[in-house]
Amino acid sequence: MKVTVENKKGLNKDIKVFIDKKTMNSYMDEKYEEIKGTVNLKGFRPGKVPIQVLKKQFGKAVFGEVLDKVLKDSTTKALEENKIKPAGQPKLDLKTYGEDKDLEYIISVTEFPKVELKSIENIKFDEYTVKIDVSETEKRIQEIAKNTPSFKDTPPDTKAKEGDLVSFDYTATVDDKSFKGGEGKNTQLTLGKDLFLKGFDKQLVGVKKDDQKIVEATLPENFPEKDLINKKAKFNCKILSVKISEKVKIDDQFAKNLGAKDLADLKNLISKQINDEYKNSLDRLSKNQILKELEKFKVDEIPQNLIEEEVKALSQGMTDEDKKNSKDNFEEVAKKRIKVGLILNEFGEKNQIKVTEQELQAEVQKQIRMMPGQEKMVMDFYQKNQSALASLRGTVYEEKILNLVKQKAKANKKEVSKDEAEKILKQSQNQDNEKKQPSNKKVETKKKEVKKNTTKSKTDLKKTKKVSKK
Repeated sequence: MKVTVENKKGLNKDIKVFIDKKTMNSYMDEKYEEIKGTVNLKGFRPGKVPIQVLKKQFGKAVFGEVLDKVLKDSTTKALEENKIKPAGQPKLDLKTYGEDKDLEYIISVTEFPKVELKSIENIKFDEYTVKIDVSETEKRIQEIAKNTPSFKDTPPDTKAKEGDLVSFDYTATVDDKSFKGGEGKNTQLTLGKDLFLKGFDKQLVGVKKDDQKIVEATLPENFPEKDLINKKAKFNCKILSVKISEKVKIDDQFAKNLGAKDLADLKNLISKQINDEYKNSLDRLSKNQILKELEKFKVDEIPQNLIEEEVKALSQGMTDEDKKNSKDNFEEVAKKRIKVGLILNEFGEKNQIKVTEQELQAEVQKQIRMMPGQEKMVMDFYQKNQSALASLRGTVYEEKILNLVKQKAKANKKEVSKDEAEKILKQSQNQDNEKKQPSNKKVETKKKEVKKNTTKSKTDLKKTKKVSKK
């Protein structure tokens, strides 16, 4: 194979590949030998079909298969030998090809530009830690206690009032007929919350243990039996107990009920939880600062095909007129995204950052935990959708790169209180809102989206997906 790289200046390269017909014929002969033992032709024993007969019968199909493989293998080899990393799919132009002929073709490719990483260690950013006051922890525990009601038994003649917990069995009918789902055992309702059926709770006010109470209520829009939706049902309720609420005592037992070892351990856990809530948001600000600094780095040339792809993504769903009006703005945003993506990807490759299968599965589990009640659906989605799994791998890859950049860059460490953290986050949000203000009414909605994308770290990170090797 003879390879010649033409027009070496710039990112666009033409690579001429030449493979003589002797070599091509040897590939063909290898393929014929491979299929010889599998072909059954009338008049020939298996494995004894002459090559000439195979050529006459299957020549075109075999050549097509061999050509595809040779093009794929030789293109990969030509790019690797010349250390060219393509920014997009190479285009092939066949000049000479055919059975018993030389193969000559041109690879037209745009390569990634060279990226300078020397100044990454000079990036400066703010790194925050949040000091949580004891009073904040106490306040959070009080809120938890308030939302974790406790009930105690009452004398049998106690009448239920709003706020009490009533337990009951019931059977229900519509037009004096029972229906599927019309029975319940030991159903518990906190009166006044109206969580069962609208107006149901109020009708239980005043009941006592062992009372029989008929409650009427309308079945809701989401009732499983469609023909009973909006029908009035009668519920024959047998009252099992009436319990009154009592103030929750915040002690070691309360802490153990919440999964802590004791009250001191609960306070530590709550303090860490509050800290993490603020630190995660502040960490995103730190990463945004890094991304903004990376935008200032110099990249000699950005591949035009990547710019066009990014602009196409930004303008998706817009009218032709709006696309035209916002073209310059979109190109500017696209260049910034791609530039930062190129820098991060080069940094990731230089530091041999990889995503392990364990890390990917941990991220899948994280996504599952974010969708309580839909765990199976989320798991099936990632198992059956390889592109979604690849996108998730890209997110983990980008996060690992940014974390390493943070380690190497210069952190300006700041310890702030909860109130100061809230102030910093509010200022950041206000700045984001200012940047969202449109300058052209015709493209108001889309420009808001673009501005938002350039200030949100997780969206910014997605820019590496077009250029990263996972």
